[in-house]
Amino acid sequence: MRAFVVDDEPLAVKRLARMLEETGRVQVTGTSTDPVDALAALTEKPPDVLFLDIQMPGMTGFEMLGMLDPQPLTVFTTAYDQYALQAFEVNSIDYLLKPVEERHLARALDKLERLRATPAEKPEWKSILSQLADAMRQTQPAQYPERITSRLGERIHILELAKVTHFFAHDKLTYAATDTKNYVVDHTVSDLEQRLDPKHFCRIHRSTLVNLDWAKELDAWFAGRALLRLRDAKRTELQVARDRVQELKKRLGI
Repeated sequence: MRAFVVDDEPLAVKRLARMLEETGRVQVTGTSTDPVDALAALTEKPPDVLFLDIQMPGMTGFEMLGMLDPQPLTVFTTAYDQYALQAFEVNSIDYLLKPVEERHLARALDKLERLRATPAEKPEWKSILSQLADAMRQTQPAQYPERITSRLGERIHILELAKVTHFFAHDKLTYAATDTKNYVVDHTVSDLEQRLDPKHFCRIHRSTLVNLDWAKELDAWFAGRALLRLRDAKRTELQVARDRVQELKKRLGI
């Protein structure tokens, strides 16, 4: 099979092309990290199969495929299993989760070979692409920020969230605490709880949101509460509300 690989990550393109060649079942006739450039190459010389990334800047894999006529058999690649992958269970397409594993690639190649032998089974592409695009929009994984800003007069500080040990509310203001200083931010603790990555931030009190990466020790306290010590230079101690203790232990893997 003659294959073309499209992915905006150069290392992903190189790795998949190598894996395909090593199977001895595929000849990689071209690769691209730019969907616009790929369109021209694919139109000039259509391959037997297209390995296509879903998430690319400027144009999704679904949009790119919709511009091709004729459309080759396609295997989508994606890093997000949150997508409605059941939508890919149609006869003329398959998917691979990144990083691609050899056994999954072999499964996709088996399916491609069967489909090439029975071209009459190809369904209507327009309907399929519409279904996949809808599924993608409905299940788009959350994009969490890596920075937050603090404004003081005309000056704006840009803080790396990884360096924020915790957020806390005091006197109607919310502060981002770092190892050296506290910064006022324009968000409530409740807002931050919704905006920030739950893998890293956990609300331990109505007025406190902690960065779990800075947690050091957890001690039982009176009335069912707990005391969380951080590994910052100030050796900060934070009170954990009684109704938040179990959730914090779960998030810390205790």
